[in-house]
Amino acid sequence: MVERIIVGPLHTNTYVVSTGKKDCVLIDPGDEVELLIERLEAINMVPRAIIFTHGHLDHTSAAQGIISWYRDRGEVGIGIHPEDAEFLGTQARTLNHETFAMFGEGGETYFNNTFSELPKVTFFLEHGDTVPDTDLKVIHTPGHTKGSISLYSELRNYVFTGDTLFFKGIGKTSFAESSETSLMESIEDRLLTLPPETRMFPGHGPNTSIEREKRDRSYSTDHSMF
Repeated sequence: MVERIIVGPLHTNTYVVSTGKKDCVLIDPGDEVELLIERLEAINMVPRAIIFTHGHLDHTSAAQGIISWYRDRGEVGIGIHPEDAEFLGTQARTLNHETFAMFGEGGETYFNNTFSELPKVTFFLEHGDTVPDTDLKVIHTPGHTKGSISLYSELRNYVFTGDTLFFKGIGKTSFAESSETSLMESIEDRLLTLPPETRMFPGHGPNTSIEREKRDRSYSTDHSMF
């Protein structure tokens, strides 16, 4: 089971991926803690891990609230690529503020309304790793951030692409840690080479497929988003 829950003013896609009868991993819980908990309780799922496709606040801000709520039902692990780990822990406030301050007053408002304590990393996810207790293989797809990852299930025929590749769009490369060259290489060499029938679940916007994005190729850095 994969369930998408759209959260926050930036309409981030949070994904619930079942790993057992009542267990799941949560991908990119970016906002609206109460909504996420309400939905998890409604479908009787308990998150055993939270996975971040990258470290930006619109993908991480609800994590600590989720951990606190489920504390009595077991540990919730936190996984991220080591090159994005600095967006969590002691440097979280500074780096996330810098990221959103570049958007001017709107970015400052978003940061002030959204930022809260962020959890510490409990395990790292590097290229070729498998997320514990799942069949999700980590694909390092840098560009939007240095530590951006995608999560691919060959068995279930889907991939979570975070803010690397969207339906008719790509991630921004205007951040200090971004690289347009790396982003395009990640898309061309590591995502569009997946089987064309692979379903694609991006960090924002509607679901799509590798075949559709490979065929369309309408994206460019002039149309980057998020």
